[in-house]
Amino acid sequence: MTGWSRRRILGAALAAATVPLASAVPPSASAARATLGEWPFRRGVNAWPWFALTREFPAPRTDYDWPPFQPQRPVPTPADLARLRASGLDFIRLPVDPGPFLAADAGRRADLMAMLGAAVEAARAADLGVIVNVQANGATHYWNPERMVSGIEAPEFARYQVFVGEVAGMMADLAPGRIALEPVNEPPQDCSSEAWPKVQAALLTAARGSAQKLPLVVTGGCGSMVRGLTALDPGPLADYEPILFTFHFYEPYLFSHQGAPWMREPVYRALNNVPWPASAGTLDATLASVRARMAEDSERSDEAKRAAYAETERVLKVYFDAQPDRGFIDNYLRQVRQWADGHGIASRRIIMGEFGALRTDARYTAAPNPDRARYVADVRRSAEAFGFPWAFWDLFDGMGMMDDTTRALDPAMVEALGLTMPAD
Repeated sequence: MTGWSRRRILGAALAAATVPLASAVPPSASAARATLGEWPFRRGVNAWPWFALTREFPAPRTDYDWPPFQPQRPVPTPADLARLRASGLDFIRLPVDPGPFLAADAGRRADLMAMLGAAVEAARAADLGVIVNVQANGATHYWNPERMVSGIEAPEFARYQVFVGEVAGMMADLAPGRIALEPVNEPPQDCSSEAWPKVQAALLTAARGSAQKLPLVVTGGCGSMVRGLTALDPGPLADYEPILFTFHFYEPYLFSHQGAPWMREPVYRALNNVPWPASAGTLDATLASVRARMAEDSERSDEAKRAAYAETERVLKVYFDAQPDRGFIDNYLRQVRQWADGHGIASRRIIMGEFGALRTDARYTAAPNPDRARYVADVRRSAEAFGFPWAFWDLFDGMGMMDDTTRALDPAMVEALGLTMPAD
């Protein structure tokens, strides 16, 4: 997940050594194809924040403390990975912040690559497939998506491209057919951008230069939204086979991101007790929870809170008028299926790489809230009905399925994902 501007589109969601690009020549499709049979990725989880939550120094410095990742962040143990496999999951998507790698000197970069290789091996030891996703942090002042992947002319694109090639090379001989590389997370370009296809092609070329048979995961622009994928022309990507496709799904954001502190729009911060489906609650009950949460907000002025409440009330009326439910989700995912059918792409090659929802804050509700589990179950069932593999967001934190401290799996999420609680 990143802070792409898609989260402003509330109404629309409810309505419905580097190779210069000019000389980049991808290897032939016949040389790049791997005989993989069935793709090994079916049901997964994002293993965030294993290689995230960094300790970057403030500007004007562009480097990181060592080690660069916050030591208190939750990291899955071999026992955790084994329990994930026992639950019925068959792969992890591993987000990797490239900033620490690109900022490090040669020695520390080698250490970080060894750490990444060990993480992949640990997952494989648990019989889990792995999709390594290079996921730039939009909150970082220097090593962020704008500086690295906004275009082939971006200040740090060349170094990012080299890094993608290095990661591909490291993964080339590891568990053939069981791991894949996703070079970018949620591209920041518009859905119809001419810049994104050029960026993606250059990165795929770098990866193929190091790994001829490694499966690569490609996506559309505008934050990997459904509209980004359906705007993607897969024809020019054929020479990079074997490839998979991916999109992310969090619609409607008013539900999935209620209470999210990182969202730029003022309505999200106080949102709470938004029901799923909408018919499971009422506008009055949700607004009461919003007022209770807003009353404890000491960081915004009364004037700012009044303005935020007025906007929140407006968008919630739209939400309840639209009455989103499982059919709302099906309508979105049907667009992906139609795009795939139109291009002759098998559904099993299209991964819903992220989906999930924040927990409702129980302090501002009158009773336990089952809506998150209903939403996750609906999205998962819809994806499976259309034949799409999926990766839940995420393992830990407010959208996670495992407690950071106890490492207990959330029974509601296990059931919503169609998994089995493993034996202790």
